[in-house]
Amino acid sequence: MKTLFPPYAHPSPCLELDADTWIVREQPGDRRTLHQSLGRIDLDWGSRSLADVLSDVDAWRADGVEGLFLDRAPAGSGGVGPVALTVRLAARRGLHRVVLNPGVPTHPLYRDLGVRICTFEGPWSAYQSWDGDGVRPGDGHIVHGVPAPLLTAARRLMGRRGAGFGLATDAAPRITATTTSRG
Repeated sequence: MKTLFPPYAHPSPCLELDADTWIVREQPGDRRTLHQSLGRIDLDWGSRSLADVLSDVDAWRADGVEGLFLDRAPAGSGGVGPVALTVRLAARRGLHRVVLNPGVPTHPLYRDLGVRICTFEGPWSAYQSWDGDGVRPGDGHIVHGVPAPLLTAARRLMGRRGAGFGLATDAAPRITATTTSRG
């Protein structure tokens, strides 16, 4: 399984990173590692203007990242158009590796975009009882707030559920009122 480190769970400097590890960076110019990195673009559940999103795409391209992590992405059919345009324009700028993170299963139209989709992002307590409806083998799972003694068990559960990439971490994201609404 490929490992993807979101901005709130950067790896320890002591950890050896391999070709299956991707680091999501929060800001252009914030190079904590020379390892493969994805630039985070907050889509704000589809409410950000396309001009602002494309400005972020250009900033990440200039920074030299290998791809994009489209965070807080919309999951419903109404968001497919702007997300598809963002993915196409990113590819035209040489950013072909794109991870879409709605954190929930998406409308089937998103599958046609040819990007990796993170269909679960949430706390360990929710992941344990999650039924996985709407996901496919290879989708990403980001599980946070896992008690340290249970990290191995969480990774094994991710594998049994077919996660192709993701992370089980004891870290937790910054939670604000704007990060809790999903569209």
